[in-house]
Amino acid sequence: MIRLRQVALVAQDLEPIAQELCETFQLAVCVRDLDVAEFGLRNALMVVGDQFIEIISPKVEGTAGGRMIERRGGDSGYMVMHEVDDLDDRLAHLADNGIRIIWSGDHDDIRGRHLHPKDIGGAIVSLDEAIPEGSWRWAGPSWTPHRNNNVVSAIAGVTIGANDPSAMRARWDALNISTSITFVDAGPRGEGVDQVDLVATDRSKVGERYDIGGVTWLLV
Repeated sequence: MIRLRQVALVAQDLEPIAQELCETFQLAVCVRDLDVAEFGLRNALMVVGDQFIEIISPKVEGTAGGRMIERRGGDSGYMVMHEVDDLDDRLAHLADNGIRIIWSGDHDDIRGRHLHPKDIGGAIVSLDEAIPEGSWRWAGPSWTPHRNNNVVSAIAGVTIGANDPSAMRARWDALNISTSITFVDAGPRGEGVDQVDLVATDRSKVGERYDIGGVTWLLV
């Protein structure tokens, strides 16, 4: 099993982006600053069904998030996080394909690995095995009461801009990490997460677009 569980943005100023996302899609922040201080970041997570939108913001110089902002000239999509139920098998496959792990986290209720973006292209990818399946430590202990599906009910997919979309697609396919991901030609900002598709509760809203936090949000 592999499914898209969380999408992260990086923003120079966290609070205005969090407020705009919450107001636009009637979302609620379920947790802040959980386990991200070690990266020199602060964050806020919002619930969409049983998936999550995270905004991170650098607190110190020299963070990967800060470098992403510099490279793309402002706020940007940053990370794609998949829940899996076979992490060890996937790690063996990744190792066989020369993929480096840039961060490892092991807890009694989740195990996660971040893949080196230079080895896969497009974004940082995290593979996380939650125990039990469907739980999500990164969202804190009480995220379920924060769900509000009045406007959107799920994260349907992510679009990544690539200099060579076919080659990046082939790479992600070979690594079995391309679930819910679309690859398109990169724009002037270069490679990275450019769009997130959200399932509209009101089907008359399908097709609406919003530009927030350096990402296009498309209702599908």
